[in-house]
Amino acid sequence: MIYAFPPTATDVVKLLARIGFGVVFTAHGCQKLFTVGMAATTAGFKQMGLPLPGVAAWFAALVEFLGGMLLVLGLFTPIAGTLLFLNMLGAYLFVHIGKGLFVQDGGGELVIALGLGALLIAAVGAGRYSLDHWLLTRRAREPHHHRGPDHIP
Repeated sequence: MIYAFPPTATDVVKLLARIGFGVVFTAHGCQKLFTVGMAATTAGFKQMGLPLPGVAAWFAALVEFLGGMLLVLGLFTPIAGTLLFLNMLGAYLFVHIGKGLFVQDGGGELVIALGLGALLIAAVGAGRYSLDHWLLTRRAREPHHHRGPDHIP
């Protein structure tokens, strides 16, 4: 038998991973939006040779900021995780590919780790300690009232 964490421990690990990855993504999005600013972010993307640098800068900033917050909350997790993965894939393909692994050399280690972490969270789900779980179980608990043709509003 293959060892696996008990369900409660698995849900705690999912929560911790969502918070860890989500905080890092949110911080990077916040940096683009508020610290560096979108004009400088767009200029940086243009200098790196990204196509449509203005669109790419806004996409990256919003996906990182909002997607990171959604990961922390565990809300729309498969969508947020997938968009964050695609954002990191773009960063790797347009900026880091061919520069080795290590970040100090411009390599892709950070975007690889963040992107694949986000994709893994998207694939395995947010876990029990998430808004996704709360919303799904709340909906399942709601009584389904069948209103037949005799129902008068």
